[in-house]
Amino acid sequence: MRFRHADGTTVHLSYGTNVHDADDLEDVGALLDRYATPVRERLGADRLGLGLWLPEPAATALARDRSGVDRLRAELTARGLEVVTLNGFPYRHFHAPVVKRDVYLPDWSHPARLDYTRDLAAVLSRLLPDDAVRGSISTLPLGWRAFWSPAHRERALAHFDELGRELAALARTYGRPVRVGFEPEPGCVVEDAAEAAAHLTGLDPEAFGVCLDTCHLAVAFEEPEDALTTWAGAGLPVVKVQASCALHADDPSGPATAATLASFAEPRFLHQTREAVPGAGRIGCDDLDEALRPGALPGRGPWRVHFHVPLHAAPAPPLRSTRPVLESALSALFAGERALTDHVEVETYTWSVLPPEQRPDGPDGLVDGIAAELDWAHRRLTGIGLKEVSG
Repeated sequence: MRFRHADGTTVHLSYGTNVHDADDLEDVGALLDRYATPVRERLGADRLGLGLWLPEPAATALARDRSGVDRLRAELTARGLEVVTLNGFPYRHFHAPVVKRDVYLPDWSHPARLDYTRDLAAVLSRLLPDDAVRGSISTLPLGWRAFWSPAHRERALAHFDELGRELAALARTYGRPVRVGFEPEPGCVVEDAAEAAAHLTGLDPEAFGVCLDTCHLAVAFEEPEDALTTWAGAGLPVVKVQASCALHADDPSGPATAATLASFAEPRFLHQTREAVPGAGRIGCDDLDEALRPGALPGRGPWRVHFHVPLHAAPAPPLRSTRPVLESALSALFAGERALTDHVEVETYTWSVLPPEQRPDGPDGLVDGIAAELDWAHRRLTGIGLKEVSG
């Protein structure tokens, strides 16, 4: 779906396909008919954007087969689908039984991360619709903090230099840039807005910027306008926004709250937990089950948990979602005289690990859930003042 800002910017709305289990190119092709096309039909939309996740084997295969990219582009077009953004954070096996910290590997110090992102940029340059202004790729915020050292940073900077040159060459070849956005996330080298400015200032803004994930922003107890001000001052563009919501617990010390939170602790994904402690700032644990252990956190202030919950459906009390942070972020990005980004990706990849009673009932239920999230985002964007562009 596309929208027009008052300044003339075309804003693209998509959903992230990393919600679907895909290990290779065949799996990627299958999800177009099983999920993406039915979502578009549920919405009654002429065109639906995908924030496409290409696992490394698929990205490698397509980067070496230009005709394969052209076939994929034709298959997308035939189904009323389009791609202007790729999710380049997970490398592969994102729906393995246990992912946890493996999602941060390879990090940006490793040549494999450079190769993967290089391949994604080459593929996206050919997938872009003819009238798209540019493409975007979201990526991990350097790496997990415990794995990082000054030597890792030096290798990463060398990789950024090399990738920047290749992105510039692709822009010259295809006439449109592809930008890479680093996605601050709790527990990573770049966790919040200030760390993004500290680590990323000086990179070429024509090639690099920030991917604003509103779940991650909320878990860090940051305000969208403050983050945007910090990044603007550092010369960091918002390459894309991932529309997402975290869990919020006002009183984590209550027995009912703890029991409800425990239903979200699961073995696949990492659910970093942060507490806003009065007078002490932000403290936290690397996973929800760790945070729930007696004494792990003080429990004197509210908790926020890195668990992407559906945009349109509030969790059962006593929990709530951080949807107000998402709403504030969208207003800060689009309610002004100038659009501050042009790619919005709904990224709730955790449908399959929600508490059992909240999970969708099979593939059709997942289609309904994704469509409901996109409908919420559509209504929010038009409520801000964006105009839908049909056709």
